[in-house]
Amino acid sequence: MFGLSRQVYYRRIRATNSRKTRAQEVIDLIVPIRRRMPRIGTRKLYFLLKPKLELLGIGRDKLFAIMKANHLEVKPERSYRVTTFSHHRFRKHKDLVNGLFITRPEQVWVSDITYMQSGVGHHYLALVTDAYSKKIVGYDLSNSLQTEGVLRAMKMAIKTRKYQQSVLIHHSDRGLQYCSNEYQRLLSNHKITCSMTTDSDPYSNAIAERVNGIIKNEFCIEKYKVDLITQQKIVSETIAIYNDERPHYSCSYLTPNQMHCQSKLPIKTYKNKKGSRNVPATFKKTTFIL
Repeated sequence: MFGLSRQVYYRRIRATNSRKTRAQEVIDLIVPIRRRMPRIGTRKLYFLLKPKLELLGIGRDKLFAIMKANHLEVKPERSYRVTTFSHHRFRKHKDLVNGLFITRPEQVWVSDITYMQSGVGHHYLALVTDAYSKKIVGYDLSNSLQTEGVLRAMKMAIKTRKYQQSVLIHHSDRGLQYCSNEYQRLLSNHKITCSMTTDSDPYSNAIAERVNGIIKNEFCIEKYKVDLITQQKIVSETIAIYNDERPHYSCSYLTPNQMHCQSKLPIKTYKNKKGSRNVPATFKKTTFIL
């Protein structure tokens, strides 16, 4: 009646059921990872699941198609809140990292403060990140923009420093907290050279801005409407997962902790609107993906 034989009809039903079964098996692999890293991208999922996906006969493009059909793609979320006050009396330092090639861990640390919404007001997360490995080496969550928060984050980074004898540059914006006498004294006491952005362009401290976005948006920690103490525990667990489990494209898909334990791999380079430049993904005005 429909121009199909009985054999073709039932073969098509079996093929459809088989595709649905494989798709469900793929989703079952994705869900546990997405519980720990709610907005991790498809390429990183493919890297983490590649051996299991190959057993199912699923390639990268098929994984993209399955995730799109099941509404599992990550939609970008953009938001920007100003936390920098640079009109102050303290000394502002020169930019020492613009164009600098990052070739090893603990060559450059980048610092920044990001705003976080909570159920009882708002909090501020101070991060110190290694520019080579993208490892978060120090952090602090508090309910104010006082200098004490960035001091606690920096002290944590210094305490856990792995390469004590290496020359280290600290790069940040020109915010009051980083220019303060207390913070500069801490850097000086530990022989850390200070570098600062020359303008308010977020690309001037691109790595710090990107890591801020990963922690806040990819792990969805702002959705938890909790008090400060609970939020601090959530942030601590999130950063542990970020450092230990999340692969980075710019680190050849190593985790930050894995990248931090070696210095042989170069940082990935990226393309921008003017073409490819042989520069690391550090402080140039380039389009980048971690």
